[in-house]
Amino acid sequence: MKIGIIQRAFVPEVEKNREALAADVRALAKQGAELIVLPELHNSVYFCQTESPDHFDLAEEIPGGPSCQFFGALAGEVGVVLVCSLFERRAAGLYHNTAVVFERDGSIAGTFRKMHIPDDPAYYEKFYFAPGDLGFRPIQTSVGRLGVQVCWDQWYPEGARIMALRGAELLIYPTAIGFESTDTPDEQARQRVAWQTVQRGHAVANGLPVVAVNRTGFEPDPSGQTNGIRFWGSSFVAGPQGEMLYEAPVDEAAAAIVEVDMARSEQVRRWWPFLRDRRIDAYAPLLQRFCDAD
Repeated sequence: MKIGIIQRAFVPEVEKNREALAADVRALAKQGAELIVLPELHNSVYFCQTESPDHFDLAEEIPGGPSCQFFGALAGEVGVVLVCSLFERRAAGLYHNTAVVFERDGSIAGTFRKMHIPDDPAYYEKFYFAPGDLGFRPIQTSVGRLGVQVCWDQWYPEGARIMALRGAELLIYPTAIGFESTDTPDEQARQRVAWQTVQRGHAVANGLPVVAVNRTGFEPDPSGQTNGIRFWGSSFVAGPQGEMLYEAPVDEAAAAIVEVDMARSEQVRRWWPFLRDRRIDAYAPLLQRFCDAD
C-alpha cells in the first residue's frame, strides 16, 4: 500500500489550514497515494494549551459539519482513503477528540473517539474532551481494516492489542506532541525516542505496521504561563517488526509517500506467533487500576 503522511505546522485560521492540507493531499494523490493520514486536530493551532470556553466554537458536528463536508469532498475528488482528526461537537457541553476516516468516494467509513485523555501543563485536554465511548474497533475501508487511535492512545499497549485482536491490519495514530522548552536537550531527546519506541513496540507485539503523524513547528502559549510547545515532528512509518520505513524531520514540514508491504504481516506472525501464545487465563489483573502486592 502507498501511504501518504502530511506533517506540517498550523495557524489559527481554520480555512488556511484546510486549504494547505488539501494542496498536500492532492499532490500525494497524484503520486499514487492510496491512504493519507493527517496530524491530530489539524484544523487549527493546538488550542488545548489553555482552558477557554471560547475554544468550543471550533467544534463541529460529525457528520454534517463543514470539515466533514470539506474533507469528504476532497477524498472523493482525489480517490483516496483519508484519515482526519476533528474536534467533535456531539451535543452542547459534550465534545470529543475524534478521528474520521473518509472512503475514496467521500463517504465516512467510520470514526474513533480518543479514549485516553491527557491533562498536563500545556495539554489541558480533559477540559475539552470527554473520553471516547466507541471502543477500540478497526474501521473497514477499501484499503484494509484500519486500527485508528489518537495521540495519547499511542502510549497504551492495550488499545493496540485490542485493535489487533479485532482484525486491524494497520495501526494509525494522528498526533500532536512536542517539547516543553525548559527540558534539557537530553530530556527532549529521551522523550522523542520513547514516543517512537513505544509505538514500534506495538508494531512488534502485534505484527502490524504503524503510522504515526505529528505536527511540527512552534506554537506559543496564549496565557504566557508556559513557554509554548515546539512540536517535534518525527512522523514515521514502521513495519511489523518495528523496522523504520520512513521518518520525517523534527522541525520541517513533510509530505511523503511510504510503500508498505501489507502481506508481510502474515509471515511475521508465523515467525513470531505472539497471539497464539498469549495466556488469556492469567490477564485478569489488567482490568484493575493497580494491583497491590500479595
